[in-house]
Amino acid sequence: MPIRTAVPPRVLTVAGSDSGGGAGIQADLKTMLALGVHGMSVLTAVTAQNSLGVQGAWELPVESVRAQYRSVVDDIGVQAVKTGMLASAALVETVAELLAETGAPVVVDPVGVSKHGDALLAAEALDSVRTKLLPTATVATPNLDEVAQLTGVRVTDENGMRRAAEEILGFGPRWVVIKGGHLPGEAVDLLTDGSAEHWLRAPRHDNRHTHGTGCTLASAIASGLALGMDVPTAVQGAKTYVTGAIEAGFPLGGGIGPVDHGWLTRPSSGQTAT
Repeated sequence: MPIRTAVPPRVLTVAGSDSGGGAGIQADLKTMLALGVHGMSVLTAVTAQNSLGVQGAWELPVESVRAQYRSVVDDIGVQAVKTGMLASAALVETVAELLAETGAPVVVDPVGVSKHGDALLAAEALDSVRTKLLPTATVATPNLDEVAQLTGVRVTDENGMRRAAEEILGFGPRWVVIKGGHLPGEAVDLLTDGSAEHWLRAPRHDNRHTHGTGCTLASAIASGLALGMDVPTAVQGAKTYVTGAIEAGFPLGGGIGPVDHGWLTRPSSGQTAT
């Protein structure tokens, strides 16, 4: 076999571990591999997690998170960073400081709760997310529950998504994706920088196995940015990839199974992400 000499773009995920393999660091690295970038990781927390929910979570020390980050960035370098579960105010503030010094595009997924409703962010950390983390973001990707946590806005329709976007942009990210997957009807997301609006629509697939969608979308956006795409192109490509992964989601255990991060290379797959 030929020896590969070209170095793929490098993307760093700063997030928690999902022992069930459907979300968190595991989902991020699978997504990055599927989309042609080299994934690297900074572990912020360990969870005991399966298809039924989160049975326990333990955050790592700030010193450990900082050391992991510096180890990767100072030696290997990064073309994009994605953040996920940060657990506490101390970790949020530490990661925000590191991101501000890095100079690469940042995708912030402000993870607050798991797919099963388990809390993954301490309530006292919300203000740090608003004032420290979101200002570092090239793109922020809150779902409707996270919008409500951060802004108090309860979104029930597409006009509400516009209001939510205005509120999140007020915290400082350059772009925001308001994920409308919890609304009825087709799966619609709003990408905006406060002037341009991009409504991203996809058919809603009748598949309950959707664990990891938020992590996967954010990691796919970061991968696109690392590959040199502009924000709208990266987000549209990520939406296409996630839609295919949801359609191919499969059952694991007795609860909600994961999306299929490898759907692009499955023999039965007839779709392509752009």
